[in-house]
Amino acid sequence: MDSKTLRYIVKRIFFSFVTIWAVITITFFVMHAVPGGPFTREKAISAEAQAALNAKYGLDKPLFEQYTTYLVDALHGNFGPSIKQRGRMVTDVIVDGMKTSARIGIIALVIATVAGVLLGALAALKRNSIPDKIIMVMTTAFVSMPSFIMGSLLLILFCITLGWLPANGASKGGLILPVITLALYPMSYITRLTRSSMLDVLGQDYIRTAKAKGVSERNVILKHALKNSLIPVITYFGPELAYIVTGSLVVEQIFAVPGIGRYFVNSITGRDYTLIMGTTIVLATLIVIMNLVSDILYKVVDPRINLE
Repeated sequence: MDSKTLRYIVKRIFFSFVTIWAVITITFFVMHAVPGGPFTREKAISAEAQAALNAKYGLDKPLFEQYTTYLVDALHGNFGPSIKQRGRMVTDVIVDGMKTSARIGIIALVIATVAGVLLGALAALKRNSIPDKIIMVMTTAFVSMPSFIMGSLLLILFCITLGWLPANGASKGGLILPVITLALYPMSYITRLTRSSMLDVLGQDYIRTAKAKGVSERNVILKHALKNSLIPVITYFGPELAYIVTGSLVVEQIFAVPGIGRYFVNSITGRDYTLIMGTTIVLATLIVIMNLVSDILYKVVDPRINLE
């Protein structure tokens, strides 16, 4: 690894920490700026009881003091207790939710990437043919459709109309539709990205030179065309994870999946400050890390790229 690449990685890591700090700060102050509090909706609670609860969770202290205290605790991995889920720490809630969300996300990520690359390569190699036109029509439809619409349609078709799959994500086989829903959009985008990139690569001089030298069609496609076509796909890898992470917030609600996305939505509606902060930090960190990894992978796929 040369010094320029190392400096770039160190700089990106530094700005990654700055980004996470900015997310924490903005979320904290915006959350507290919204009128009301976590206990304002509690029924039959006296002012004294509400004051006691605020004191218990440190909500009676000055806002900046709450912020600095939370920041120090978060640096040590302590997100505090959940305000609404009494007796549970935020870390435990996040870990429980991530067991399901990570499984859905990883499977959807793999399916979207592998299927997208294969379909995109097929469409490029069969340009203007019937398979190419079918793939393009389907991917255009999936790209144009939001995840909550797609999830609702799949729910109606496979759960209500056909009765093939359960509607509850917590039951056996209940994760199939959430995975498909999360994978369809990025798969379609990667398909179109791969097709466009591969068509451009197939027209390059070095491809014609390889064919002229007698390199087999299989090696030309796999070792030259496909490899160089993956650079835009790697560029999309970070945003792809971001879509799957943010898309899971809606999808887990539709299919009643007990994942971190559902916990996050419920924490917002219930004004569970500590759980909101904890899940925001975890989700933001995931997105920042994957964007960093995708940038570094540029150099691995194509050593000619200079990272600056």
